[in-house]
Amino acid sequence: MSEYKKIEDGKASITVEIAGEKWEEAKNKAFNKLSKNLQIKGFRKGQVPTTLAKKYISEGEINLEAANSLTNSTFEEVLKEHDVELIDRANLDFKELNNDKVVMEFNCPIKPDVKLGDYKSLKYEEPDVSVSDEELDEEINRVLERKADLELKEEGSVESGDTAVIDFEGFKDGVAFEGGKGENYDLVIGSNSFIPGFEDQLIGMKAEEEKEINVTFPENYHVDDLKGAPVVFKVKVHEIKRKVLPTLDDEFVKDLKIDNVNTVDEYKNYLKEQKLNAKKSEAENTATEALLDNLSEMCEVNIPQVMIDTEVDNMFQEQAQRLMYQGISMEQYQKIIGQNNEEMKKVLEPMASRRVKTSLCLEAVGKAENVEISDEDIEKHYDELADMYKMDKEEVKKYVTVKNVKDDLKITKTIEILKNK
Repeated sequence: MSEYKKIEDGKASITVEIAGEKWEEAKNKAFNKLSKNLQIKGFRKGQVPTTLAKKYISEGEINLEAANSLTNSTFEEVLKEHDVELIDRANLDFKELNNDKVVMEFNCPIKPDVKLGDYKSLKYEEPDVSVSDEELDEEINRVLERKADLELKEEGSVESGDTAVIDFEGFKDGVAFEGGKGENYDLVIGSNSFIPGFEDQLIGMKAEEEKEINVTFPENYHVDDLKGAPVVFKVKVHEIKRKVLPTLDDEFVKDLKIDNVNTVDEYKNYLKEQKLNAKKSEAENTATEALLDNLSEMCEVNIPQVMIDTEVDNMFQEQAQRLMYQGISMEQYQKIIGQNNEEMKKVLEPMASRRVKTSLCLEAVGKAENVEISDEDIEKHYDELADMYKMDKEEVKKYVTVKNVKDDLKITKTIEILKNK
């Protein structure tokens, strides 16, 4: 048995006494371990007779080895017994250690107390969204733009929206700089993929025309030598291609191969529903964030710095993961934004603090509302994850722990309770 005691906000102690048969067994194992490592002249290591070994191994050594051997298993047991969730490493103090017993005291950093405000008075504004004819037309135009073909522009000059096939080479103070050269490059005018002012100066040029373009690199450019630098690009236009939009008709719609969508009217209804769902989802997310911000504002809690630091590290790793999916390394990204790890983490700290506080407040509401998650809820969620990621459910369980699922479901359920108050 052990005793759990709250010391102060965010700190608790668990005291446990081990004596009797369990303590004697631990001391015997400790003596055997120590005697196997004992070296005495005339005896091989581990072969010292027990009676002789007892003369060389003190009771204090045996007691300390026995206590240390019990520490990890005892700590796991008492954490489970009192349902304690640590937020940082615990400290161990042997309050008593002798032949009769060991008394361990674990000093545990735990989640702080949350003083809930009148959360039942919170209002969730159900979003009301619609899709106008103008928005639908804009969506259709975006689709047609994506499906457009390019055709060679036999006459005329470069216009906004055209694709100019160009050669270019950049010079700073008359010297070509690294990375400033390209041949037969397809540049969409208006894409803003080049330095500000570059694309604008191509407008009006004709095929086979050459020109010098003067631009200045931005002050925050990722190459130090070019930050804020005036440069000259020698440019030649080879070809000009114009975008030709397809005709929105039933044949175009059929080529899209959307289930149960074969006519223009059906496609418009389909797009409108998609747009409506997207707007509704966005509006619901915004309304939910506002609800959680209001909850956080009315709650009082002293957040330990270690919790903020942990969340900052998590957010930093999430950002690195997103960049990796985009084919960008963290080193490349940091060169672009001009920040190192510590500077990036400093920027993330306020958001991390808000996340931690919101999480603590939701957990407190969940406890106040007796939110429970059943085994059936957990299995259903695993089924949904398996379906979403097209994986076997047992395989999903290898990557997503039951605790993570349970915590996520508790948060979701708690938020629904807040919405329906």
